Order: sequence, then structure tokens, then C-alpha cells
Amino acid sequence: MSETPEIRLKRLRMRAWHRGIKEMDLILGGWADRYLADADAETVDAFEVVLAEADHDLYQWVSGQAEAPAALAPMIARLAADMKPTLGQGA
Repeated sequence: MSETPEIRLKRLRMRAWHRGIKEMDLILGGWADRYLADADAETVDAFEVVLAEADHDLYQWVSGQAEAPAALAPMIARLAADMKPTLGQGA
């Protein structure tokens, strides 16, 4: 049996919020909460591919400390753009 779109989105949100590194929980989970429900199929697919990557690599790419692989670059750029307004607002 194939999973429904609703179940897939719930699964992706759960994966986004339970990463292992709190910063990535906030970045990926926050993005998922804001955009995933209204995302087109291509964006959902790209987000799922990003979720398969290691947190350390993702953080480096999203924060601009390292260049993301070309195949992931468009989704990483979206995550980074969404994260930028919150940078520097910590305690």
C-alpha cells in the first residue's frame, strides 16, 4: 500500500523536527511547518532528499560555511534564505 500525501507530509515533518542537532531541528522543522503543507510535489521531493543528508553537512551548507552539492543547492538556498532573518537573534 502506498502512503497518502497527508501521511508523507506528517512523516517528513516528524523527520524534520527530530534530527539530532537542535539547530537543524529548528531550521528544517521550522521550514516544514511554514511551507511544506502548501509545497508542490517537486519541492516536497527536494525537501525529502535534503532530509536524507547528515546534519553536520546540512548545517554547513545552510549556514554558508560550505558549498552544497549542485543537486541540493536550490533547496538548500531556500532553507538558507528562510533562516537568514533569524541569524544573530540568539541570546
